[in-house]
Amino acid sequence: MDRKSILVLIVTFLLLMAWYPLMNRLYPPKPVPPRTNQVVQITNTSLEPGSPTTPTSNLPPVVPPRLSASNAAWTVPSTPEEIVHLENDWVRYAFSSHGGGLKLIELKKYPETVGRKKKGVSNNQHVATLNTKAPVPVMTLLGEEALQGDHLYRLSQTANGIRAEKRMPNGLRIIKDFVLSSNYLFQAVVRLENQSSNALVIGPQEHVVGTATPVNPYDNAMMMGLYWYDGRRSTHIDQSWFANRTLGCFPGVPRTEFLAGDGNSNVMWTAVHNQFFTVAAVPGQGAPRVVARQVDLPAPEAEELKLDSKLVAKPFGYQTALIYPGAELAAGQAVERSYTFFAGPREYNTLARLGADMGNNLDLVMDFGGFFGFFAKILLLSMNGLHAMHLSYGWSIIAITVIIKLLFWPLTNASTRSMKRMAALQPQMKALQEKYKDDPKKMNAKLMEFMKEHRVSPMSGCFPIVLQIPVFFGFYKMLQSAIELRGASFLWARDLSQPDTIWTLPGLEFPINPLPLLMGATMLWQSHLTPPSPGMDPMQQKIMKYMPLMFIVFLYNFSAGLSLYWTVQNLLSIAQMKLTKNVTEAAGAPASVVPAPRGFMPNKKRK
Repeated sequence: MDRKSILVLIVTFLLLMAWYPLMNRLYPPKPVPPRTNQVVQITNTSLEPGSPTTPTSNLPPVVPPRLSASNAAWTVPSTPEEIVHLENDWVRYAFSSHGGGLKLIELKKYPETVGRKKKGVSNNQHVATLNTKAPVPVMTLLGEEALQGDHLYRLSQTANGIRAEKRMPNGLRIIKDFVLSSNYLFQAVVRLENQSSNALVIGPQEHVVGTATPVNPYDNAMMMGLYWYDGRRSTHIDQSWFANRTLGCFPGVPRTEFLAGDGNSNVMWTAVHNQFFTVAAVPGQGAPRVVARQVDLPAPEAEELKLDSKLVAKPFGYQTALIYPGAELAAGQAVERSYTFFAGPREYNTLARLGADMGNNLDLVMDFGGFFGFFAKILLLSMNGLHAMHLSYGWSIIAITVIIKLLFWPLTNASTRSMKRMAALQPQMKALQEKYKDDPKKMNAKLMEFMKEHRVSPMSGCFPIVLQIPVFFGFYKMLQSAIELRGASFLWARDLSQPDTIWTLPGLEFPINPLPLLMGATMLWQSHLTPPSPGMDPMQQKIMKYMPLMFIVFLYNFSAGLSLYWTVQNLLSIAQMKLTKNVTEAAGAPASVVPAPRGFMPNKKRK
């Protein structure tokens, strides 16, 4: 390769490395306008089971205009906060008198940080938490002033759980009951009672189901988002939706609010999540609508940022709520809404079992839908099965890669042989191209006839790669959300779900990740062993050989598990190419010796 080509590759490599920070510097994201809690009026209500009064569904619904920001804003009560805890073997719940809801969820089985240690803090001192530092607790009611009041509730412990209670001056009594269930489940019931002697108008309400927050200060914000399910399919909303960038790079007008649902109780469940954990709310009856907003979270202290520059300086989350319509309650009448909550790890087996029991496909929170999700699900189950046989997760990934390679062995072996035959036939094919260069249509027909006669195909080298693409993307999907890999170590990688950084260059803050570098080296080796496609320009051949440098850039900060899979895959492909070459030479038929077609004379005219 000449100096000019090497220079072009180096400049391209550096531009790809600097592309994302350069675009952020040239086109900084526009500040998002202040976010407000606004409610959209909808048209159906729920009933209190067994209510002695007229069902609320027969009452004419109130149709107020869209609430203003001042009517639905959350204000922190000035009274000191009271916290009451409730726990089981898996979770510890913290209920707050401010908002009368669930402020914090502590997952006892999972540490807050894995693979790294905070400076001066042991990993064992903190557990993973959900709804962390969120502006409002889970099951906070937002709406007009007559519904919110001062947001101060009285907490009490019942025989089965925790009760939050509040009485409004207009005679409205709000009761929230929380009851722990098995595993990571709990039940919540919100009851609105009219204890006055007159009819009472209740405006539209937002029932906050939780806020997607980082599980630790190093979490990747790209992995946070929310799902909602309408009974047929799930929809995922994340940072890219709110950023609204053109082509994913150029700044657009940021979105401030996501609103979905047809108003006819088609929201079967909604869930907020980060990379490995989720809070999912399943209403007893489908909710009319779901709303989500990006909210700011408390920033780290300046001293913390000085100690560790990798901390997220401006953390944010996605606050999500279910919207219910307003209605008129007669004297003594009540309306009640119940929920089943799951607050825990995004573990496929657990979510699939719960989804099957409730008949609502809750496992779609894993993002295993679609074509590639099918492969991700199979790979995850296979990895867990191998791990159950006392293989570490690193060795399980290697074992799956070997199994996949063995399954594709006959196909890739035939492809390798065909590619070698194609390389050996290049002189004859170039002669045909030269002979019919003035008639491209005839040249293509002659080339196809020639390749058919010798039983080779120009697609032979691409076909095995195309078949393995679903497996690769399945691995990518699986490794992005498989909590089993969180904290799983292998060789020098301390966490297979994160990059295998062993050192950071001082001053530049550039991580040294060995596995992507090994992956790139094996890809370069493999590209130099692969025979070039016939008819390809020499410059194109050189570019293809050094194309793996681009993959190093794209995958440099991906999870160590994905880099491990691709590295092993490359090594197995190299071994197969070497073995095929040795078998061919041992048979006494070198791939470079291919007889010319009968009656074909490149330099003379046919008789």
